[in-house]
Amino acid sequence: MSRLFPLLLLVLSPLALRAQLTPTQPRRLELPLDPASSDVRVLPLADTSVAVFVESTAGNSFRPAYSFQHFDRDLRPLRTVPVKVDREYRLVQATAAAPYAFALFESEYVAARFQVFRLDLRTGEVLGFAFDTKTVEDLYDLEVLDGKLFATVQVQRHLTVLHIDVDEEEFRLLPAVYESIPTEVTFLPDSATQRAGYVVSQSNGFLSRLQVKQLSAQGQLLASRFIQAESGRGLITAQLSPGDSTQRLLAGTYTLRDPRYSQGLFASNLPGDPTLRPPLRFYDFAVLKHFFDFMKPRRAERLRARSAELRAAGRELHLRYRILTHRMIPFQDGYVLVGEVYYPQYHSGNSAYGWPGAVGPRYFDGYRPAYLGPRNFDGYRSTHAVVCGFDRYGTLLWDNTFVLKNAEQNTLTETVRLRPLPDGKRLVLAYLDKDKFRYKIVDGTAASPNDLQVPIQTTAEGRHEKTLETEQQGVLPWYGSRFLTYGYQRVRPEHGSPREVFFLNVVAFD
Repeated sequence: MSRLFPLLLLVLSPLALRAQLTPTQPRRLELPLDPASSDVRVLPLADTSVAVFVESTAGNSFRPAYSFQHFDRDLRPLRTVPVKVDREYRLVQATAAAPYAFALFESEYVAARFQVFRLDLRTGEVLGFAFDTKTVEDLYDLEVLDGKLFATVQVQRHLTVLHIDVDEEEFRLLPAVYESIPTEVTFLPDSATQRAGYVVSQSNGFLSRLQVKQLSAQGQLLASRFIQAESGRGLITAQLSPGDSTQRLLAGTYTLRDPRYSQGLFASNLPGDPTLRPPLRFYDFAVLKHFFDFMKPRRAERLRARSAELRAAGRELHLRYRILTHRMIPFQDGYVLVGEVYYPQYHSGNSAYGWPGAVGPRYFDGYRPAYLGPRNFDGYRSTHAVVCGFDRYGTLLWDNTFVLKNAEQNTLTETVRLRPLPDGKRLVLAYLDKDKFRYKIVDGTAASPNDLQVPIQTTAEGRHEKTLETEQQGVLPWYGSRFLTYGYQRVRPEHGSPREVFFLNVVAFD
C-alpha cells in the first residue's frame, strides 16, 4: 500500500485538485408563483443587481397583473413597480441594460401593433407607449444600446431592425439592415463605443459571405464591409468582439458546401480601414484537439485519421454540424468563443404499423426512414459545446469541449453559459439539467471532467427539503464568477405541505 501512496499523490496533483472546484449557493429567492398562471423573465444586470418582469394571474381573475421587480446582489428587494398593460396585449420580450429594464408586448387583436414599457432602475419611474408598425410580422430578439431598443423583426420575408426610442415615443425600421430570409443576423450592443454591430449572412445557394455593419445608437449606418472567403469556403455566421471599434475580432463558422452545416471555425481581425481585405484563418473541426470528445475514443480516432488521410491527398472530409455561436467575451489577452453543437429533433405522427397518434423513434434532421409518416418537431438537443481561445489577431490558442447531457430546448437558445474564474486563468461552463447544476472547469486545452454537478439547493438555512419537480429552468451569467439559476419548483419541506415557487439561486465560484 505504501508504494501506491506516491502514485496517488501524483494523480491528485495540485492541478487536478484545482479542477474539482465546487461552487457555493449563498443566496436563494422564492416568488410564490406556479407555471400554470405566471410568466417570469429574469434580467441580470452588469451593476450586480437583477431585474425580474412578472406576469401573474391570481385566483379566478382572467386578467393578468404585471410588475417589474428589482433586487440587489444578495437578492434582497429594492422595489416592486406595477405596470398597467392594456387587455389586448401579450408579453413577447423583456431585456435590460443598466439603468433601464424593458418589457415589450404585442397585440392579440391587431397585427403589427406593440406596446413597450421602460423601468428606470434608479428612480422606479415607468414610461411606455403603444405603436402600430403596420408591417412587422414577427419579432425574434430585443437588445438595448444607450437606452434605445433594437428589435430583430420580420417584414415581408426579410429580416430588418425595429428601432424604438421610449423617451421620444418614436419607432422606425432601419433601412441599414434588410436581408432576405433565410439569413442569420447576430448583434453586438457595445456600450463602450456606443455602437451597434451587426453581422449578416448572405447566400446565393452556392456561396455564402458575411456583411459587417456598424450603426450608431440612433440607428444611423456608420460603416459597412463584406467578408468573403476563397477556396470554395463559405462563411455562415460570426460574432464581433466588444471594445475598440478601430480593430475588432470576427469569429464564427464556415462551410464547404451546405450553408446549414459547419465544417469548422474561422477568425479574422478587422482593420479600421474598411477598404483593406482582412486575413481569414480557418480551423477545421477535425484538427481541434477536443471537438470529438463527445464520441467514443476509437470512433474519434478513426475520424481524425480519415480526415488526415484526405488532407494529405489535397481533399477535405466534409463534416455536417449545426453550430449556435455565443457572443465573444474578453479573456486574458484575447477572446473566448463558445459554439453549441445541436440538432433538431422530430418524431413521427404514426408508428411503423400506421397506428394514428403513436410516437415513432426520434431521428436527426436529414434522415427519415421510409416507413415513418409526417414529422413532428420536438425541439433542439445540444450534444456538446466547443470553447476556443483566440488572440486579438484571430490565432487559435487552445480549444476544449463540454460534453452535455439532457440539454434540450423548445427553441434555439443558448443552453451553456460561461464565466471566468477569479484566478483569471480558467473558465467555468455551466447549464441546468432539471435540479442539477452541471459544470466544467476549463483550463486551456487541458482535459477535465464533464460530469461535475451540484444539486440546486432549496434553502440556504440547511433545512431538510426535497425537490419534487423542476421545470422551465435555466442559468444565466451574472457578474464576476457568479451565475443565476432560475425556474419553477415544487418543494416538499420536512414538515407541512409542498410549496410551488419560482426560484432564483446564486451559484458562486468565488
